[in-house]
Amino acid sequence: MENIERKYIDWTNTAKNLKLLRRDNLNLRRYVCNRLNYDKGECDGECETCKFDMDESISQLELAKVFNVSESMIVNWENNKSRPQLDDLIFYSQICKLDLFDVIVFCN
Repeated sequence: MENIERKYIDWTNTAKNLKLLRRDNLNLRRYVCNRLNYDKGECDGECETCKFDMDESISQLELAKVFNVSESMIVNWENNKSRPQLDDLIFYSQICKLDLFDVIVFCN
């Protein structure tokens, strides 16, 4: 029988990955702003109430609304004070259009 190498999640670096994704992922922006022209990556300019500035990162509060969790939960994920559930990591990777392995950092 072949030995299977067991991998463990490096939660510190995974938390850093989540923070980086929130700050710089166009795919996440479409979940925050429903007026975003996703193909062009810009706002259509007709939304006067939009609080999201395309030159800034998505706030932790905005991402919390996407995940239907509290802002403090996002803060804790990104600072490695608590760990997101696997379902949340899968959802995160799906909306970022990344493979789950690009979100989670493994160590041996």
